[in-house]
Amino acid sequence: MDIQQVETDNSENSDNNRPSRRNFLALAAAAGVATTLGTMSAFTASAAPLRPTVSPMLSAADAAKNQLWWQAPGSPNSMIQQGLPVGNGRLGALASNDPASEFLTITDDTLWTGGLNDTLQSDGQFPYGRDDFGSYTLLAQLTVDIPGHDLGSVDNYRRTLDLGQGLVGASYQVSGVGYERQIFASRPDDAIVLHFSQGGGGSYTGTVSLAGTHGESNAHSSGPTVSFGAALANGLKYAAAVTAYSSSGKVGVAGTSISFSGCRDLTVVVSGGTDYAPDAAAKYRDPTVDPEHLARTKVLAASGQSATTLLHTHVADFRAAFGPFALDLGSSSAAQRALDTWGRVQARWRDNVPDPELEAAYVQFGRYLMVSGSRGSLPLNLQGLWLDGNDPDWMADYHTDINLQMNYWIADRAGLSPCFDAFTDYCLAQLPSWTDTTQRLFNSSTNRYRNSSGKIAGWTVAISTNPYGGGGWWWHPAGNAWLCLNLFEHYEYTQDTAYLQKIYPLIKGAVEFWEARLITTTVKDASGASREVLIADSDWSPEQGPLDAKGITYAQELVWNLFGHYHTTTAALGKDAAYSATVDGLRDRLYLPVVSPTTGWLEEWMTPDNLGETTHRHLSPLIGLFPGDRIRPDDSTPKDILAGATALLTARGMTSFGWANAWRSLCWARLKNAEKAYQLVVTNLKPSVNGSNGSAMNLFDIYEVSTGRGIFQIEANFGTPSAVIEMLVYSRPGHIELLPALPAAWAASGSVSGVGVRGGFVADLSWKNGKVTQLTLRSVGGRATTLLANGSSRQVSVTPGQSVTLRNL
Repeated sequence: MDIQQVETDNSENSDNNRPSRRNFLALAAAAGVATTLGTMSAFTASAAPLRPTVSPMLSAADAAKNQLWWQAPGSPNSMIQQGLPVGNGRLGALASNDPASEFLTITDDTLWTGGLNDTLQSDGQFPYGRDDFGSYTLLAQLTVDIPGHDLGSVDNYRRTLDLGQGLVGASYQVSGVGYERQIFASRPDDAIVLHFSQGGGGSYTGTVSLAGTHGESNAHSSGPTVSFGAALANGLKYAAAVTAYSSSGKVGVAGTSISFSGCRDLTVVVSGGTDYAPDAAAKYRDPTVDPEHLARTKVLAASGQSATTLLHTHVADFRAAFGPFALDLGSSSAAQRALDTWGRVQARWRDNVPDPELEAAYVQFGRYLMVSGSRGSLPLNLQGLWLDGNDPDWMADYHTDINLQMNYWIADRAGLSPCFDAFTDYCLAQLPSWTDTTQRLFNSSTNRYRNSSGKIAGWTVAISTNPYGGGGWWWHPAGNAWLCLNLFEHYEYTQDTAYLQKIYPLIKGAVEFWEARLITTTVKDASGASREVLIADSDWSPEQGPLDAKGITYAQELVWNLFGHYHTTTAALGKDAAYSATVDGLRDRLYLPVVSPTTGWLEEWMTPDNLGETTHRHLSPLIGLFPGDRIRPDDSTPKDILAGATALLTARGMTSFGWANAWRSLCWARLKNAEKAYQLVVTNLKPSVNGSNGSAMNLFDIYEVSTGRGIFQIEANFGTPSAVIEMLVYSRPGHIELLPALPAAWAASGSVSGVGVRGGFVADLSWKNGKVTQLTLRSVGGRATTLLANGSSRQVSVTPGQSVTLRNL
């Protein structure tokens, strides 16, 4: 193999013009904005942001590379399927972009009903309703009415979502005058901004209205703002405020709305939030926050800046967060490019012709949602940051048996590691409550999942969790181990020992829970010899089968991972060596699943019999294949186990929906079956019509819960892009494989840059005719790894902070 190796620093290769994270941070620094992509507390006062000194805006040609567009606005009656999302990590909105009546549903991710919910039902499980457990709800609705701009009176309407700059826009003409609007959620200004402009002598006349959604009756004006404030039944205070201004014409407050007339331009600024605080000791409240006063303060501060300044401040911040990740899966046809995004989605499914640029855009859309919905504040829930009403299915909670975990598989893989902080911070903020509730209630005599040993330690969670330390539905004993799997994998990507120290209480507490929970049983091996093993106590294999099975594969695999990660953690931190040795001994005694002689599948319930639905949506018994990697298509895995896992995945089928398809695709990618992995990606791009499974007009993933009714579940919007990346790069600490599952549709040529690699690296690679042509591997803490590319293996060493480029692989 003819390979050239070149040691470089992190500057751009002279022959490779791919973007780099360094370029984006330099851009932000040059623009005079903060480059720290760390966390932001909940709704609180903050210092005035640094303002850009140079324009950070992309050229029209560069912006078009990550831009989606539509030929029609969204309907206020179908915002989840048609509204375009913006968000600053805490404050979000869906925009309709109707020329005559711009409509926004506005959310704050901390606006939840419910509470700690720590009174068990008679069956030992948690209540699960909108009042006791709680529900995510809307903050406000904003309407900008512009008479005379009804859709029937406009020409050349175009609606856009600029993924790379965080902008929603619309343009059209009325009587030959061009009108434009831009909408964005600024993190630095902590506000949503709508800017209306025109060219050709036109003007705007109309009203701005802000309304609550919880029966508020106290909306009022104060100077140039309209605002309202109230409290939920659980005592959570919340508020929203809006103001507007123009360089011409008249703008004034009239009662509870803002009127404007003869304005050549108009800027509307809205903000709001709650007094939520991520602090269990303070019962998740900050009594020093007056949400209504703070909302008015924020909109007035922002309105003291020009629309251009607000735009540049937002774009510089957003571009730095969106980062340098780039994906080229090949070229689409001119006919495909001529279609708007919804037309392309429909044509891709109808014609069954690959559309590589659309498929790459879907990955970038997932990254856009992550940046918009997960910077500071709470993590992304079942619907992410976005709602269209106050009655989301499953309360838009945090499901700990797939939803919350899948949401964050994309962060490190797609160059968005700082976005993972919201997940970490959530778990840490909830830990005191989770620990207290577990130790008080888990061993209740009515809980079918209680520890039969009578011992209790550490913490675990329910299937559903809320922001108040509360659980809902049923206990989920293995949920702690799955959350810790996500937490530890973030360390594998970043190699950040300070982070590892931060999450150590979570990992150790979960380990202590399982030390108290495991029970001893006797099994026979293939030769008939008996041996004692440790198995999980009574549990449910999500979300099917018997409710009280022991030794379920799901729990055994997760605990095996948890104990192994604890060993690595204590070694890296140099602490708790004695206890780590004890845990190593427990891990050595753990029962690991075998293949059923009856079905030929990897057993799910520690029995040869299949006790559930063959094609069930969950892949719980395959968690050792993905997201774990104990089961691999190589010599490290016994052939019968690999065959049994493959047979079980095959039996689960290729016909499902959303997140279930995404998980299947990731598993097939791990098994290096490119075409099946790709087929499931395509299935999730199927157009959703009348609530059917697939992608809505705005690319939100829709799950058909009944005929004619679909709901939004966001995890597929992250899990499916994760599968695409996994098809291009597989990694575990010490091992990287390039193009392990490259489908024929993308094989001709392509490239990807900014891919996170476990072990502490970032990879840029390009390929042609299915073969890798170049790789640049940058170290963010890793030093050495085995690289497998084009059927050959080699050792690669990289100094932390530097990179190595391999050509002619």
